[in-house]
Amino acid sequence: MSSVRGTGDQADTLRQMARSAKRPSQNGTASDTAAPGQQGIRVISVTSGKGGVGKSNVVANLAMALSDQGKKVLIVDADLGVGNLDVLLGLSPQYNLNHVLSGECGLAEIIVEVNQNIKLIPAGSGVQEYTSLGQHEKLKLLDELDMLEETFDVMIIDTEAGISDNVTYFTVAAQEIIVVVSPEPTSITDAYALIKLLATRYSEHHFKVLVNMARDSEDALEVFRKLANVAGRFLDISLDYLGCVVRDERLIEAVKKQKAVFELFPDSEAASCFSTLARRITENSRQTRLKGNIQFFFRRYLDLPAGEQQ
Repeated sequence: MSSVRGTGDQADTLRQMARSAKRPSQNGTASDTAAPGQQGIRVISVTSGKGGVGKSNVVANLAMALSDQGKKVLIVDADLGVGNLDVLLGLSPQYNLNHVLSGECGLAEIIVEVNQNIKLIPAGSGVQEYTSLGQHEKLKLLDELDMLEETFDVMIIDTEAGISDNVTYFTVAAQEIIVVVSPEPTSITDAYALIKLLATRYSEHHFKVLVNMARDSEDALEVFRKLANVAGRFLDISLDYLGCVVRDERLIEAVKKQKAVFELFPDSEAASCFSTLARRITENSRQTRLKGNIQFFFRRYLDLPAGEQQ
């Protein structure tokens, strides 16, 4: 299915920018291999068509599972209106992204340590001012990310639910997109609406689907089949089944105690699902579509001249 013309042109521009970011540097090597810490970073956006599907819980536990495999993870809570990852992880940060965007402090000052391998950039809550980022705010985030000295293996972005400008901004900027869906019919419908928007307006054609709160693996596969069948009829995209997280009372108990189930109940069925999920993501690293390094993460979405990409 063809893309909307204007937005398709924008996507073409972004891809040209991505290619220019890999042009040879002055010493003759490719720019994306020049910095050792940036070579292998993966930027993964975790999103959903509607709220209530456990997306933030997926992000927290996926980070824990990747950390358990020795990966250094940076979590970005990009739900700038009602961010809650700090609450889920039992943290009480003094500052958040709103303070960075307002100029009160720098990004390095708000990063919170979750454990030795995981850092969190917390979002604000109950502040409407930054629920739709403007050009100035996007440039501000870019500059702050440019100044981060610590290197990470994986950056996981927890977007807000739905199809707002912020959702598309963070999602299109990522290298990989994971769409979280639950067995509820409305979740499947809203997930399709989000995928359709990203495909037709932003020329995104590759999505990974994670079924959360499934009764069992067969239930999860049936949910994926329903979504894939509809998408296959109307959209020119590829959907990859990433796996599922089964409904587990231990997970609910962990949420009440403000802990990740992977950390509190490592032998639970849900924790096992997250281990499998992290392993699949790690094993599929060679299939990652490289759109640039950590500096290029935001820069590629701003329509800057090619000469400003380095």
